[in-house]
Amino acid sequence: MSIVYHEADGDLNYLTGRQVGIIGYGNLGRPLALNLKDSGVDVLVSESDPDRRQLAESEGFQLAETHELVRRVHIVMLLVPDEVMPQIYLQEVSPNLERGDTLIFGSSYNIAFGFIEAPPFVDVGLVAPRTVGLAVRERYLDGRGFISFVAVGQDASGQAWNIVLALAKAAGSLRPDAGAVEIAFEREAELDLFVQQAIMPLLHHILVTAAEILTEAGYPPEAAFTDLYLSGELQDVLQRASQEGLFPALRLASLTNQYGTFTRMERFNDLKLNRLMEVTLEDIRSGGFAREWAKEYGDGYHRLRRLLRSHSQHDLWLFEQQALDMLHPDREPDESAFDV
Repeated sequence: MSIVYHEADGDLNYLTGRQVGIIGYGNLGRPLALNLKDSGVDVLVSESDPDRRQLAESEGFQLAETHELVRRVHIVMLLVPDEVMPQIYLQEVSPNLERGDTLIFGSSYNIAFGFIEAPPFVDVGLVAPRTVGLAVRERYLDGRGFISFVAVGQDASGQAWNIVLALAKAAGSLRPDAGAVEIAFEREAELDLFVQQAIMPLLHHILVTAAEILTEAGYPPEAAFTDLYLSGELQDVLQRASQEGLFPALRLASLTNQYGTFTRMERFNDLKLNRLMEVTLEDIRSGGFAREWAKEYGDGYHRLRRLLRSHSQHDLWLFEQQALDMLHPDREPDESAFDV
């Protein structure tokens, strides 16, 4: 059984007198930087993108070049995308680390698959939120928390766990409605990739297939998309499941709903699906996907761009956007999702 840490397990005093350096003011770096600052932590930011640098300055942060940041701070949080991190680490982080420093990752990907190897004289920890960066900030501001995975990969100082839990607390992860789950570095990366590569493709395929069948059968697109996911019912069920468990959440539905769900569940038992998930996990754990992704990054994301272009041109998305316009007439569509 894993250990789950809560409010009393984190002590912000372990961050007193220690400056935290955030490398990357993006999807995860920005919300964590803001949460830490609001919790009274001294934060310094490094960001290469001009627009994000300007945003960081406007939100009250002092900025520094990455090599300078590493020299100045006691705790370095590497929060840039996984594929670009090894180069930044090799060129600007590693040469400037000193004994007593702490490296904190928001994803264990590069440690788990051997792209980054920290020197033996620094602490290495993990604070990995199990939600999107936007929610990390929103929940903090609302007084709620978010669940995270935490780990210590190297404890050179004997204080690594104290620092990891203090950071988790300052970020908002140890609040009463959340918690931090202890996990091995390798397991965090493998679980994260498995959800991305087994659950999300399956969910996407199910919803797209269902929408195609319903619209081809003559159901109005706005009605089909509403019942499939735009109404938020699926989200509500999963939200309830996150609090009480999946089975209790399903039991909240009508008896008709429950009967239909549990009597038809056997239809979808598929040994082929089981094997596909096993193969996916094997590919992740062997490092096969990590090598493939490194090659894709080296090729300038050629295959990813082609896939995004193909999927963005699906006719269903036009119907989906029309349904959203009807349901939310005052909304301002974000067209950037369809930019490739």
